Amino acid sequence: MNKPLTMAQTKRSGVIAAHSIDEYVISVPDLDVAQEFYTLFGLRVERVGNTLELYTFETEHRYARILKGERKRLQWLTFGMYADDEEAFKAHLKKENVALIDSPDPQAQGGIWFKSPDGFPIQVRVCAKTSPSMPPKRVFAPESNGSGRSPNKAKVKKVLPSYLSHVLIFTKSVTQSADFYMRVLGLRLSDSAGEDLIAFVHSPHGSDHHLLAFLKSEDYGFHHSSWAVESIDQVGLGSMQMSAGGYSEGWGVGRHVLGSNYFRYIQDPWGGFCEYSFDIDFVPHDLDWPAANYPPDDSLYAWGPDVKHDFGTNYEVSGRDFVSPKAPKAA
Repeated sequence: MNKPLTMAQTKRSGVIAAHSIDEYVISVPDLDVAQEFYTLFGLRVERVGNTLELYTFETEHRYARILKGERKRLQWLTFGMYADDEEAFKAHLKKENVALIDSPDPQAQGGIWFKSPDGFPIQVRVCAKTSPSMPPKRVFAPESNGSGRSPNKAKVKKVLPSYLSHVLIFTKSVTQSADFYMRVLGLRLSDSAGEDLIAFVHSPHGSDHHLLAFLKSEDYGFHHSSWAVESIDQVGLGSMQMSAGGYSEGWGVGRHVLGSNYFRYIQDPWGGFCEYSFDIDFVPHDLDWPAANYPPDDSLYAWGPDVKHDFGTNYEVSGRDFVSPKAPKAA
Protein backbone atom coordinates (compact mmCIF):
# COMPACT_ATOMS: atom_id res chain seq x y z
CA MET A 1 0.00 0.00 0.00
CA ASN A 2 1.42 3.37 -0.96
CA LYS A 3 1.93 6.03 1.65
CA PRO A 4 -0.21 9.18 1.62
CA LEU A 5 1.43 12.29 0.21
CA THR A 6 3.43 13.94 3.01
CA MET A 7 5.39 16.69 1.25
CA ALA A 8 5.70 19.76 3.46
CA GLN A 9 3.50 22.55 2.11
CA THR A 10 6.01 25.41 2.15
CA LYS A 11 4.82 28.74 0.78
CA ARG A 12 6.52 32.06 0.09
CA SER A 13 4.33 34.73 1.60
CA GLY A 14 2.70 37.21 -0.75
CA VAL A 15 3.73 35.37 -3.94
CA ILE A 16 1.24 33.99 -6.45
CA ALA A 17 2.87 31.06 -8.20
CA ALA A 18 2.45 27.41 -9.10
CA HIS A 19 4.03 25.16 -6.49
CA SER A 20 4.42 21.94 -8.51
CA ILE A 21 4.02 20.15 -11.76
CA ASP A 22 1.09 18.11 -10.56
CA GLU A 23 0.90 15.88 -13.63
CA TYR A 24 2.06 15.55 -17.21
CA VAL A 25 0.07 13.84 -19.93
CA ILE A 26 1.48 12.38 -23.15
CA SER A 27 0.18 9.99 -25.79
CA VAL A 28 2.00 6.99 -27.29
CA PRO A 29 0.94 4.49 -29.96
CA ASP A 30 1.38 1.32 -27.88
CA LEU A 31 0.29 1.16 -24.24
CA ASP A 32 1.62 -2.38 -23.77
CA VAL A 33 5.13 -1.25 -24.68
CA ALA A 34 4.77 1.81 -22.46
CA GLN A 35 3.61 -0.31 -19.53
CA GLU A 36 6.65 -2.57 -19.91
CA PHE A 37 9.05 0.39 -20.13
CA TYR A 38 7.77 2.38 -17.14
CA THR A 39 7.34 -0.72 -14.97
CA LEU A 40 10.91 -1.76 -15.72
CA PHE A 41 12.05 1.78 -14.91
CA GLY A 42 10.69 1.30 -11.38
CA LEU A 43 7.37 3.13 -11.41
CA ARG A 44 4.01 1.75 -10.34
CA VAL A 45 1.90 1.60 -13.49
CA GLU A 46 -1.88 1.27 -13.29
CA ARG A 47 -3.94 0.59 -16.40
CA VAL A 48 -7.35 2.24 -16.50
CA GLY A 49 -9.11 1.62 -19.81
CA ASN A 50 -6.99 3.14 -22.60
CA THR A 51 -4.82 5.05 -20.12
CA LEU A 52 -1.73 4.27 -18.07
CA GLU A 53 -1.31 6.08 -14.76
CA LEU A 54 2.20 6.54 -13.36
CA TYR A 55 2.95 6.54 -9.64
CA THR A 56 6.00 5.93 -7.50
CA PHE A 57 5.93 3.46 -4.63
CA GLU A 58 6.42 6.31 -2.14
CA THR A 59 3.01 8.00 -2.34
CA GLU A 60 -0.45 7.68 -3.83
CA HIS A 61 0.06 10.73 -6.03
CA ARG A 62 -0.47 10.26 -9.77
CA TYR A 63 2.43 11.97 -11.52
CA ALA A 64 1.52 11.24 -15.15
CA ARG A 65 -0.94 9.71 -17.55
CA ILE A 66 -0.08 7.98 -20.81
CA LEU A 67 -2.89 8.02 -23.37
CA LYS A 68 -3.35 5.87 -26.47
CA GLY A 69 -2.63 7.93 -29.58
CA GLU A 70 -1.34 7.68 -33.11
CA ARG A 71 2.14 8.81 -32.03
CA LYS A 72 4.05 10.10 -29.07
CA ARG A 73 2.89 13.64 -28.33
CA LEU A 74 2.80 16.01 -25.38
CA GLN A 75 -0.88 16.53 -24.58
CA TRP A 76 -0.88 18.93 -21.63
CA LEU A 77 0.81 19.93 -18.37
CA THR A 78 -0.99 20.44 -15.08
CA PHE A 79 0.44 22.72 -12.41
CA GLY A 80 -0.60 22.89 -8.77
CA MET A 81 -1.61 25.99 -6.81
CA TYR A 82 -2.61 26.61 -3.20
CA ALA A 83 -6.34 26.90 -2.47
CA ASP A 84 -6.02 30.37 -0.94
CA ASP A 85 -4.36 31.60 -4.15
CA GLU A 86 -7.10 30.47 -6.55
CA GLU A 87 -9.02 33.74 -6.79
CA ALA A 88 -5.81 35.76 -6.95
CA PHE A 89 -4.58 33.46 -9.73
CA LYS A 90 -7.77 34.05 -11.73
CA ALA A 91 -7.37 37.80 -11.33
CA HIS A 92 -3.71 37.56 -12.30
CA LEU A 93 -4.49 35.64 -15.49
CA LYS A 94 -7.13 38.19 -16.42
CA LYS A 95 -4.67 41.02 -15.84
CA GLU A 96 -2.15 39.25 -18.10
CA ASN A 97 -4.83 38.89 -20.80
CA VAL A 98 -4.52 35.11 -20.79
CA ALA A 99 -7.42 33.63 -22.75
CA LEU A 100 -9.08 30.67 -21.01
CA ILE A 101 -10.00 27.52 -22.96
CA ASP A 102 -12.24 24.52 -22.41
CA SER A 103 -10.72 21.49 -20.73
CA PRO A 104 -9.38 18.79 -23.08
CA ASP A 105 -9.43 16.33 -20.16
CA PRO A 106 -12.66 14.35 -19.67
CA GLN A 107 -11.52 13.57 -16.11
CA ALA A 108 -10.87 17.20 -15.14
CA GLN A 109 -12.83 18.63 -12.25
CA GLY A 110 -12.31 22.36 -11.91
CA GLY A 111 -9.03 24.05 -12.57
CA ILE A 112 -8.13 26.81 -15.01
CA TRP A 113 -7.14 25.99 -18.59
CA PHE A 114 -5.25 28.10 -21.13
CA LYS A 115 -2.70 27.59 -23.90
CA SER A 116 1.08 27.68 -23.73
CA PRO A 117 3.00 29.93 -26.14
CA ASP A 118 3.55 26.80 -28.27
CA GLY A 119 -0.18 26.02 -28.39
CA PHE A 120 -0.63 22.97 -26.15
CA PRO A 121 -2.99 23.17 -23.13
CA ILE A 122 -1.93 24.05 -19.59
CA GLN A 123 -4.00 23.57 -16.47
CA VAL A 124 -3.60 25.14 -13.03
CA ARG A 125 -5.60 23.51 -10.28
CA VAL A 126 -5.81 23.46 -6.49
CA CYS A 127 -3.93 20.46 -5.11
CA ALA A 128 -1.34 19.46 -2.53
CA LYS A 129 2.27 20.46 -3.18
CA THR A 130 4.22 17.56 -4.68
CA SER A 131 7.48 19.34 -5.45
CA PRO A 132 9.97 18.85 -2.62
CA SER A 133 10.07 21.34 0.23
CA MET A 134 13.46 20.22 1.50
CA PRO A 135 16.61 18.77 -0.06
CA PRO A 136 16.05 15.26 -1.44
CA LYS A 137 17.18 12.23 0.50
CA ARG A 138 20.82 11.32 -0.05
CA VAL A 139 22.25 7.97 1.00
CA PHE A 140 25.97 7.39 1.26
CA ALA A 141 27.63 4.20 2.50
CA PRO A 142 29.34 4.63 5.90
CA GLU A 143 33.10 4.75 6.14
CA SER A 144 34.80 1.36 6.02
CA ASN A 145 34.63 -0.53 9.31
CA GLY A 146 36.24 -3.76 8.28
CA SER A 147 34.02 -4.62 5.33
CA GLY A 148 33.59 -3.26 1.84
CA ARG A 149 31.05 -0.49 1.26
CA SER A 150 29.91 -1.46 -2.23
CA PRO A 151 26.46 -3.02 -2.62
CA ASN A 152 26.51 -6.81 -2.77
CA LYS A 153 25.38 -7.60 -6.30
CA ALA A 154 23.47 -10.69 -5.21
CA LYS A 155 21.42 -8.57 -2.80
CA VAL A 156 20.69 -5.61 -5.08
CA LYS A 157 17.03 -4.62 -5.07
CA LYS A 158 15.07 -3.12 -7.92
CA VAL A 159 15.56 0.64 -8.22
CA LEU A 160 12.32 2.46 -7.41
CA PRO A 161 12.40 6.26 -7.87
CA SER A 162 10.86 8.30 -5.08
CA TYR A 163 9.29 11.31 -6.85
CA LEU A 164 9.07 13.26 -10.10
CA SER A 165 11.80 15.90 -9.96
CA HIS A 166 11.14 17.75 -13.23
CA VAL A 167 10.24 17.58 -16.87
CA LEU A 168 11.98 19.13 -19.88
CA ILE A 169 9.93 20.15 -22.90
CA PHE A 170 10.86 21.25 -26.39
CA THR A 171 9.76 24.74 -27.37
CA LYS A 172 9.96 26.92 -30.46
CA SER A 173 11.34 29.77 -28.34
CA VAL A 174 13.12 29.21 -25.04
CA THR A 175 13.09 32.94 -24.30
CA GLN A 176 9.37 33.36 -24.91
CA SER A 177 8.43 30.20 -23.03
CA ALA A 178 10.56 31.04 -19.99
CA ASP A 179 9.06 34.53 -19.91
CA PHE A 180 5.51 33.13 -20.16
CA TYR A 181 5.88 30.55 -17.39
CA MET A 182 7.54 33.08 -15.11
CA ARG A 183 5.11 35.90 -15.86
CA VAL A 184 1.90 33.83 -15.92
CA LEU A 185 2.66 30.97 -13.52
CA GLY A 186 5.03 32.84 -11.21
CA LEU A 187 7.93 30.43 -11.71
CA ARG A 188 11.44 31.81 -11.39
CA LEU A 189 14.56 31.45 -13.48
CA SER A 190 17.19 29.13 -12.06
CA ASP A 191 19.74 29.19 -14.87
CA SER A 192 20.03 29.31 -18.64
CA ALA A 193 22.69 28.59 -21.24
CA GLY A 194 23.46 30.06 -24.63
CA GLU A 195 21.20 32.32 -26.63
CA ASP A 196 17.70 30.82 -26.68
CA LEU A 197 19.17 27.32 -26.16
CA ILE A 198 17.98 26.04 -22.78
CA ALA A 199 16.49 27.46 -19.57
CA PHE A 200 15.49 26.07 -16.16
CA VAL A 201 12.79 27.40 -13.81
CA HIS A 202 11.77 26.58 -10.24
CA SER A 203 8.89 27.36 -7.91
CA PRO A 204 9.35 30.19 -5.38
CA HIS A 205 7.41 28.00 -2.93
CA GLY A 206 10.37 25.58 -2.84
CA SER A 207 11.40 23.00 -5.40
CA ASP A 208 14.36 21.26 -6.97
CA HIS A 209 16.68 23.48 -9.04
CA HIS A 210 14.13 23.09 -11.81
CA LEU A 211 10.69 21.61 -11.98
CA LEU A 212 10.46 22.62 -15.63
CA ALA A 213 13.06 23.19 -18.34
CA PHE A 214 12.94 24.28 -21.99
CA LEU A 215 15.01 23.16 -24.96
CA LYS A 216 14.97 24.83 -28.38
CA SER A 217 13.29 22.91 -31.22
CA GLU A 218 11.19 23.37 -34.36
CA ASP A 219 8.03 22.43 -32.43
CA TYR A 220 6.89 21.69 -28.91
CA GLY A 221 7.34 18.20 -27.49
CA PHE A 222 8.18 16.16 -24.40
CA HIS A 223 11.92 15.55 -24.04
CA HIS A 224 12.15 13.78 -20.68
CA SER A 225 10.80 13.19 -17.23
CA SER A 226 13.32 13.06 -14.37
CA TRP A 227 12.81 10.82 -11.35
CA ALA A 228 14.73 11.16 -8.09
CA VAL A 229 16.68 8.26 -6.59
CA GLU A 230 18.56 8.34 -3.31
CA SER A 231 22.14 7.40 -4.25
CA ILE A 232 24.65 7.45 -7.06
CA ASP A 233 24.59 3.64 -6.84
CA GLN A 234 20.90 3.71 -7.74
CA VAL A 235 21.66 5.79 -10.83
CA GLY A 236 24.08 3.09 -12.00
CA LEU A 237 21.91 0.19 -10.88
CA GLY A 238 18.92 1.73 -12.64
CA SER A 239 20.94 1.86 -15.83
CA MET A 240 21.79 -1.85 -15.50
CA GLN A 241 18.18 -2.62 -14.64
CA MET A 242 16.98 -1.06 -17.89
CA SER A 243 19.76 -2.62 -19.98
CA ALA A 244 18.86 -6.07 -18.66
CA GLY A 245 15.32 -5.42 -19.90
CA GLY A 246 16.51 -4.47 -23.36
CA TYR A 247 16.69 -0.68 -22.97
CA SER A 248 20.39 0.06 -23.19
CA GLU A 249 20.25 3.23 -25.30
CA GLY A 250 20.63 6.52 -23.45
CA TRP A 251 23.17 8.92 -22.02
CA GLY A 252 25.25 8.84 -18.84
CA VAL A 253 26.21 8.13 -16.17
CA GLY A 254 27.42 11.71 -15.75
CA ARG A 255 26.96 14.90 -13.76
CA HIS A 256 25.22 18.06 -14.82
CA VAL A 257 26.60 21.55 -14.25
CA LEU A 258 23.24 23.31 -14.04
CA GLY A 259 21.33 21.55 -11.27
CA SER A 260 24.44 19.60 -10.19
CA ASN A 261 22.66 16.23 -10.28
CA TYR A 262 24.16 12.91 -11.31
CA PHE A 263 22.21 11.40 -14.18
CA ARG A 264 21.47 8.47 -16.41
CA TYR A 265 18.99 8.98 -19.25
CA ILE A 266 17.22 5.94 -20.70
CA GLN A 267 15.83 6.38 -24.19
CA ASP A 268 12.19 5.34 -24.39
CA PRO A 269 10.62 3.46 -27.32
CA TRP A 270 9.59 6.75 -28.98
CA GLY A 271 12.89 8.66 -28.81
CA GLY A 272 12.30 10.58 -25.59
CA PHE A 273 13.98 9.87 -22.27
CA CYS A 274 13.41 8.96 -18.63
CA GLU A 275 16.13 10.12 -16.25
CA TYR A 276 17.40 8.64 -13.01
CA SER A 277 18.54 11.70 -11.04
CA PHE A 278 20.48 11.96 -7.78
CA ASP A 279 21.51 14.93 -5.65
CA ILE A 280 20.00 17.81 -7.61
CA ASP A 281 20.35 21.33 -6.20
CA PHE A 282 17.41 22.42 -4.06
CA VAL A 283 15.91 25.94 -3.92
CA PRO A 284 14.06 26.56 -0.63
CA HIS A 285 11.07 28.88 -0.50
CA ASP A 286 12.97 31.56 1.42
CA LEU A 287 15.98 31.76 -0.91
CA ASP A 288 16.44 33.90 -4.03
CA TRP A 289 18.46 31.68 -6.37
CA PRO A 290 21.29 33.59 -8.13
CA ALA A 291 20.23 32.89 -11.72
CA ALA A 292 22.82 33.29 -14.47
CA ASN A 293 23.36 32.56 -18.14
CA TYR A 294 26.14 30.07 -18.78
CA PRO A 295 28.20 29.05 -21.82
CA PRO A 296 26.57 26.35 -24.00
CA ASP A 297 29.13 23.78 -22.81
CA ASP A 298 27.67 24.03 -19.31
CA SER A 299 24.17 23.22 -20.57
CA LEU A 300 24.95 19.52 -20.76
CA TYR A 301 27.44 18.07 -18.31
CA ALA A 302 30.50 18.56 -16.12
CA TRP A 303 31.66 15.01 -16.83
CA GLY A 304 30.36 11.85 -18.47
CA PRO A 305 30.37 10.13 -21.84
CA ASP A 306 29.87 12.09 -25.04
CA VAL A 307 26.28 13.22 -25.41
CA LYS A 308 24.10 10.88 -27.46
CA HIS A 309 23.87 12.04 -31.07
CA ASP A 310 20.07 12.46 -30.98
CA PHE A 311 19.74 13.67 -27.38
CA GLY A 312 18.36 16.99 -28.59
CA THR A 313 16.21 15.56 -31.38
CA ASN A 314 12.48 16.21 -31.12
CA TYR A 315 10.81 13.10 -32.54
CA GLU A 316 7.40 14.72 -32.11
CA VAL A 317 8.14 16.97 -35.09
CA SER A 318 5.77 15.99 -37.89
CA GLY A 319 7.35 13.52 -40.30
CA ARG A 320 10.26 12.61 -38.03
CA ASP A 321 10.02 8.99 -36.89
CA PHE A 322 12.08 7.17 -34.29
CA VAL A 323 12.96 3.52 -34.76
CA SER A 324 13.48 1.87 -31.38
CA PRO A 325 16.74 -0.09 -31.19
CA LYS A 326 15.54 -2.19 -28.26
CA ALA A 327 17.87 -5.11 -27.68
CA PRO A 328 16.84 -8.63 -26.58
CA LYS A 329 16.45 -8.99 -22.81
CA ALA A 330 19.40 -10.35 -20.91
CA ALA A 331 19.19 -14.05 -20.09
